[in-house]
Amino acid sequence: MKVPYPIFRTEDLCAYYGDFMAIKHVTVSIPEHQVTAVMGPSGCGKTTFIRCLNRLHELLPGARITGKIYLRDEDILELDPIIVRRRVGMVFQRPNPFPTMTIYENVLAGYKLLGIRLKREEADRIVEDALRKAALWDEVKDVLHRRGTFLSGGQQQRLCIARALAVNPEVLLMDEPTSALDPKATLQIENLIVELKNTVTIVIVTHNMPQAGRISDYTAFFYMGELIEFGPTAEVFTNPKDPRTEEYLTGKFS
Repeated sequence: MKVPYPIFRTEDLCAYYGDFMAIKHVTVSIPEHQVTAVMGPSGCGKTTFIRCLNRLHELLPGARITGKIYLRDEDILELDPIIVRRRVGMVFQRPNPFPTMTIYENVLAGYKLLGIRLKREEADRIVEDALRKAALWDEVKDVLHRRGTFLSGGQQQRLCIARALAVNPEVLLMDEPTSALDPKATLQIENLIVELKNTVTIVIVTHNMPQAGRISDYTAFFYMGELIEFGPTAEVFTNPKDPRTEEYLTGKFS
């Protein structure tokens, strides 16, 4: 389907682990400044799909991609992967602040990995700005030089979001970012996601259907590596076009 202002377009995207095809001929457009939920049963290719969008998939031995992936109008498969990953950030399932780094250093880790040296006043500004965007600044501003692992699970995940936001990505990929968190921390992350879409496009893998209903504007439903259905979340949830989507949404398989 056509979407307003697509930031990502895939054309006949296939992803392989050796000879196994995990993603099968996916053509889709992902709208800018919206939250797109990627859903489907375990093993259907959700995580593989989003890892293709910032070229993490090909880091695995024997993994490869065919087809096209356009970020705006540039084929990311022809760009330097490091540049792609700066423009397309990633937040993983479990909070993973670098254990030997302080909160301050964690936020700036992307610049260190890219070999970019910052003046102190610029670094201070970036850290505060990223932590404010991640709704964490007020909680950590007095303990910036303590290790990130000192924080609670929900705070650690928001620190990881701040780390991803610090390099000003155009897109933020999230792989089940609340699955390891308690309900209160989950709600904080959900509220944050809704707020962040004003400045960054978000693509989130989630098993949590109520969560997708609460926070996403669009939903992509995957089954056995295929994109079965894509559209506005309200339409997909209330009037699915494919019986497999309806069966998943009504709990007939998971």
